[in-house]
Amino acid sequence: MNRPVVDPGMPTRPIARTPPRSSPPPRTAAPARRRRGTVLRSVMAVVSALVLLVTGVVWSQYQNLSDGLRRSAALDAGEGTSTGGDTNILVMGLDSRLDENGNPLPAAIYDAMHTGASDVGGYNANVLILLHVPANGGKATAMSIPRDDYVSLAGAPDGQSKGKIKQAYGLAFDQEHKQLVAQGVTDTATLEQRSRDAGRTAEIATVRQFLGGVPVDHFVEVTMVAFYQLAQVVAPITVCLNENTQDSYSGANFHQGYQQLDAAQALAFVRQRRDNVHPSLNFTDLDRERRQQAFIASLAYQLKQAGTITDPAKLQGLLDVAKQNIAVDDKLDLLQFAQQASGLAGGNVSFTTLPIEKFGQDPAGEDVNIVDVAQVQADVARLLGTAPAPTTAPAAPPAPLDTVDVLNGTGRTGLAASVSQKLTGDGYPAGTTGNSSHKGSTTVVHYPAGDSAAASALAGVLGTSHTMQDDTAGSGHLEVVLGTGFSLQAMAATSAAPATSAAPATSAPTPDPGSALDSISGGGIPCVK
Repeated sequence: MNRPVVDPGMPTRPIARTPPRSSPPPRTAAPARRRRGTVLRSVMAVVSALVLLVTGVVWSQYQNLSDGLRRSAALDAGEGTSTGGDTNILVMGLDSRLDENGNPLPAAIYDAMHTGASDVGGYNANVLILLHVPANGGKATAMSIPRDDYVSLAGAPDGQSKGKIKQAYGLAFDQEHKQLVAQGVTDTATLEQRSRDAGRTAEIATVRQFLGGVPVDHFVEVTMVAFYQLAQVVAPITVCLNENTQDSYSGANFHQGYQQLDAAQALAFVRQRRDNVHPSLNFTDLDRERRQQAFIASLAYQLKQAGTITDPAKLQGLLDVAKQNIAVDDKLDLLQFAQQASGLAGGNVSFTTLPIEKFGQDPAGEDVNIVDVAQVQADVARLLGTAPAPTTAPAAPPAPLDTVDVLNGTGRTGLAASVSQKLTGDGYPAGTTGNSSHKGSTTVVHYPAGDSAAASALAGVLGTSHTMQDDTAGSGHLEVVLGTGFSLQAMAATSAAPATSAAPATSAPTPDPGSALDSISGGGIPCVK
């Protein structure tokens, strides 16, 4: 892949300072309602861990790193391990402004990151990524688990049987901490480490249970300061956006295309939670996860291309970040993993976000992600290559496909008619064509209530992942608004027999099983929302 041309004239943009917000003390389970800025604390940390993992050659200094990493016995060896030499690693990023010992960071760090002081934040695992590395050298998969998925919590920590998946860590931490204090334990280090081990065990068990009993061979836990320190080591960092975007809350102020960021701008990139330029395209936690994935892919690519891992000073800086802010299980053999994961640095990895059904509320009125557990587990089994072989029972006759209306928002003459003709060849009944006043870069499929599956299938044919329910859409009709980033060639490459409006079509496994879940592939610098 050719390296992108970076705009050398990009001005350095000021990053708005975010005023500290009050929150309960860090040793209590953090409140469930904290959608606004807290993803930053864990995103910043988890990026550093994954970048170090996917740049396998960094582990050539494994002895230096291994001697300094914090080890934990929290992983339950009795819960099963992967077979055939595959490896699953759960990466947990904590919503905490403390270091691995539970101590406050230097005041200068808090000032630089603009995220509040040590008494803000808690121990929720706000970022959860399961990294699957096949033993045969095939493409690895990093599966992001949305932090607010409403699930059963393993062991009902602190008496809570259901909650957001991120809460298992903080609730178990709180429960263990209170029990230790009641037993008369007063040593700060003992309280911190035993409480963290309880949180780690509960979070791993909850993730395993939610994903259908998948093995977790190892874990990596990171704190939020790691991201900022990593960004300082490797800056400038190149990213790519599909369109101009600005957000006064996070300080994000970026233009369309490729651009280079310093450490403070990198924080704004992964922290952005709204778009003042295009308010109709509301940001969600899922969009921020996609930003995180794109940042990891971009940074891993740059580290390899720029020779960072052969620069002694920068390499030592990366290792220092890992030793200061990362904990791993006591069974992880870094040298063995480096040999197994050597292809990841070359881009042999895809990043996928597990699906949710919709945004909703739990019985207490807290915002959560409503998930179809059976569908999530089926997707995970497919990604891990453990899904059962398809049955040979005859398929039911396909239901009629929806009529598709196409609106051209690109300004390119005749594109709507060309797309409509191509869709007709794929079996979709032709609807109307015309022009759209909307000139965004993203192609969106609008659908009436009850047609989300058909809209998602059509979006896949068009090479996009964006769908939107539209109450004005007629029954049996889907409306496509083509964005300026639409490519007829890309559509031709991805077009196949579409799913019906009755149910998504099933197909044989493909070399990249994450593609159906809108994956980002490594080995380059992807453009994202």
